[in-house]
Amino acid sequence: MTDGPALVKCLVWDLDNTLWQGTLLEDGEIRLPDAVRATLATLDSRGILNSIASKNDHDHAWARLEELGVAEYFVCPAIGWGPKSDSVRTVAKTLDFALGAIAFVDDQPAERAEVTFHLPEVRCYTAEEVISLVDRPEFDPGTVTSDARGRREMYQARFRREAEQAAFTGPTEEFLRSLELWMRIQRASGDDLSRVHELTLRTSQMNATGVPYADAELRALLDDPRHEVLVTSMGDRFGSHGAVGVTLLAKSERVWHLKLLATSCRVVSFGAGTVILNWLTDEAARAGVHLIADFRRTARNRMMDIAYRFAGFDEQDCACRATLPPAAAEPAVERLHLVPTPRPAPELVALTAPGLAGAGPVSADAYGRG
Repeated sequence: MTDGPALVKCLVWDLDNTLWQGTLLEDGEIRLPDAVRATLATLDSRGILNSIASKNDHDHAWARLEELGVAEYFVCPAIGWGPKSDSVRTVAKTLDFALGAIAFVDDQPAERAEVTFHLPEVRCYTAEEVISLVDRPEFDPGTVTSDARGRREMYQARFRREAEQAAFTGPTEEFLRSLELWMRIQRASGDDLSRVHELTLRTSQMNATGVPYADAELRALLDDPRHEVLVTSMGDRFGSHGAVGVTLLAKSERVWHLKLLATSCRVVSFGAGTVILNWLTDEAARAGVHLIADFRRTARNRMMDIAYRFAGFDEQDCACRATLPPAAAEPAVERLHLVPTPRPAPELVALTAPGLAGAGPVSADAYGRG
């Protein structure tokens, strides 16, 4: 993202005389200008979500959006008769976005003023400004990753998944099994680096060190045959979660040094970190090397500490430690050690991953077996 104002992550639209021309409950004809349709498509392609805060009958309004061929663009619409500020707040809460990442567009000055009064962090725009929004820096992320281009579909899949989970009455493990979860670990390419960099910045609960890696650092590691830069993607029968994890690994003859493991909080409940650690441990066992993992305690990453301990990492002294360069003193980095043993294949996740020990790619059927 370029320097400038904070990026808008979701634009919340009024409908009457803003998204479309006309008033749904009064006018016989409702028209959607081509320029507005283009704005929707451009924002969507940049990974900026679109939602709705409109005083209308929900079913009637949604039917008209479907007739106009744009209903698919909108996530968690708030269409009803309450204050617009309540609707905007509901959208932000549902998406788990800070109010400062939300923008609101409405043709009525009184509605914009009501939102500004109650939600001063939300940026408001007039209907006349709609077609120029895509030219504003707050609506331009600069670099657009493949995950960003699919962000709306990922959120829509999330809402379908959560609705089914809420209706599911069996054990949690059975629900997870019903999702048909899959995970793909692969060596990162240059095209993946923007998302890898983003993961090192934004993950916190499941980030082993909290240390961000700049684009130049990641490119240098990609070009270094002693390092593995691995990106993890996940999905299920509802759709893809996109890239959800990054692993930075330095390999030598006696020891593999896990410099960073970070996964998105949205896949914590699927045990993503545990699956990655078990796969890496199994690969290290195949290669006959020890594992040492860097860990720096932060205010939020206790879950990652637990994941490492549960995987068997500890402070055991070992001669292999002497083969690594000194750990950073400030901020303090702990070095956790593991003598790997073969691990079983994950039961709830179909895993595809490279063979780091020199073998071919690992599939869910082969992982963990001799």
